[in-house]
Amino acid sequence: MKTRVVILAGGEGSRLSILTSKRTKPAVPFAGKYRIIDFALSNCVNSGLFDVMVVAQYRPHSLIEHIGSGAPWDLNRDWTGGVRIYTPYRSRSASGWFAGTADAVQQNFRFVKSGNPNFVLILSGDHIYKMDYSEMLAFHRAQRADLTMGVIRVPIEEASRFGIVAVDDEFRVTDFVEKPPEPPSDLANMGIYIFNLGVLDKVLWEDHNRPDSSHDFGKDILPRMVKEGYRVFAFPYKGYWRDVGTVLSYWEAHMDLLQEPPLLDLYDRSWIIHTRTEERPPMRMRRGAEVRNSLISDGCILEPGSLVEHSVLSPGVHVKSGAVVRDSIILTDTVVEENAQVERAVIDKRVVVGKGAQVGGITPEVTLTMIGKASILPPNIVLEPGALVGTDVRPEDFPSDHISGTSYVEAAHRGPRW
Repeated sequence: MKTRVVILAGGEGSRLSILTSKRTKPAVPFAGKYRIIDFALSNCVNSGLFDVMVVAQYRPHSLIEHIGSGAPWDLNRDWTGGVRIYTPYRSRSASGWFAGTADAVQQNFRFVKSGNPNFVLILSGDHIYKMDYSEMLAFHRAQRADLTMGVIRVPIEEASRFGIVAVDDEFRVTDFVEKPPEPPSDLANMGIYIFNLGVLDKVLWEDHNRPDSSHDFGKDILPRMVKEGYRVFAFPYKGYWRDVGTVLSYWEAHMDLLQEPPLLDLYDRSWIIHTRTEERPPMRMRRGAEVRNSLISDGCILEPGSLVEHSVLSPGVHVKSGAVVRDSIILTDTVVEENAQVERAVIDKRVVVGKGAQVGGITPEVTLTMIGKASILPPNIVLEPGALVGTDVRPEDFPSDHISGTSYVEAAHRGPRW
């Protein structure tokens, strides 16, 4: 039995704010050294699935560069599958930007069905979890299902954020509602689907010809299949799973890694999360620097008198003398200058936090301060909790030395870059 994997990695991810201003959501860094899509790719190879399509759309450049030939995941293959990346294209027939998740698969269906696989496993490229898909495939075959979807129990007060599934005693789906105000159950759709190839071909083509459809699996395909009597089953998953689709959920997922024990174990040698890594020297922690309950990646330098507490630092972060970083996520090659204070912040790559700057702080509810890629903060500036600094901002772009928590600071137009 042959299975082809389709990873949907085209999301704009606008709820991740400045983190997706220059990259697609699956390419956003996570847990120091990884990208979000690494979890779906690693789950595939750890499950023995090596035939993978990645369907991209929004700003795919960093994603394409990261995946490359697929070598870090042992996906640089030809005859036995490997990884291939597909983006929207213009053709003589009607095509273009994907209208929804189902349309993304429909537009690439001639590649999906190439080689006539028995099953198509469709995944979201923006979720954090570890899962053995071979167990779900065995469940799908045993139930003689047309479609099997992965589900997980969520707190009932949060269920309205998800597609919600109702099932009978055999886990056959009896109802599916996308983000209902009054959820019929606490079983949430994980965005993991196994289709029989012929069934997928049929339902996608029918949906393609419906002018009233939004061409989305959750909004259109799944509810219609349940209503029309297809054999749709739910596969219950009991491990860690998080949709990091918002800034808060992204930050919370990082904090989950710092719990004791961590809610997601990255150190399990039986289920390695693979990634493309740079050649970086070991982390250097100089005498007098202090680290408490944090993840510190290769190439980081912590100078005397610095403190990093309950935070995650990506490769090459430099925390200088007297600087304090707490409850924060700091991405690659950012510099925190002397005596700067960073608290409950998410800081993108290659940022400079000026000397004596105060970024973020503690509020009764978690309020995150964000700084976009390649921005430079002037010395002694204060960014209140909730302030947002865009990408490529320079010191002269700040209107004052005290930025309120409701402010957004963006870069001035400086003409074309050559």
